[in-house]
Amino acid sequence: MFFDAGETLVHPAPTFPDLFASIVAREGHVCTPDDVIVASAVVMDRFSEAARNEELWTTSPERSRTFWLEVYERMLAALGLPDGDGLRDILYGEFTDLRNYALFDDVPRALGDLSAAGLGLGIVSNFEAWLDDLLLALGVRDSFPVRVISGVEGIEKPDPRIYELAMARAGVGPEESVYVGDNPEFDVDPPAALGMFTVLIDRRSRHEEHGGVRITDLADLAEVLGL
Repeated sequence: MFFDAGETLVHPAPTFPDLFASIVAREGHVCTPDDVIVASAVVMDRFSEAARNEELWTTSPERSRTFWLEVYERMLAALGLPDGDGLRDILYGEFTDLRNYALFDDVPRALGDLSAAGLGLGIVSNFEAWLDDLLLALGVRDSFPVRVISGVEGIEKPDPRIYELAMARAGVGPEESVYVGDNPEFDVDPPAALGMFTVLIDRRSRHEEHGGVRITDLADLAEVLGL
């Protein structure tokens, strides 16, 4: 069983909107978490744009920094806030600080239950190489013997090779594999096309129209898998 990382297992703490708003407020600007939620639509748009253009953005620290500075610039513009005072650089620094991340509350128990059921666990994630250090800091790295991180491997979802690499390392085929993630474009359609069983984790009910298997809590995985 393979998992996405960001917004599936780990998240900015307390949340992306709360952390973003607190950073901006600390720098002397008015911004609420609700404002950030609206403005953050540009993040998903930028992910989709990068995928369409086959633009790799996690595969080096330089690429990642350039990508996220552009994202924060777009968000600040959507919020009507200036970015000429180094605010986007401050945001980048805070959102690459391991101390600003946490596991979702349902993760430890779900991982324990799945491991107890005899399932092998792995990570397949579009994330910078420091995800490995983050998983270690959060105490779950050893739960995932197979970790395929785009910033290490040089390939990114939705490229089918990243899922194939994970399955090869785990010694399993698509018919034996489950993939769990929060984004239909990256975590459902591509692995499903390979024959993997996919589960959408939709914690914030953003994809209620999803026609496939959809859960809102990882505790529901056991039932979905018939464990």
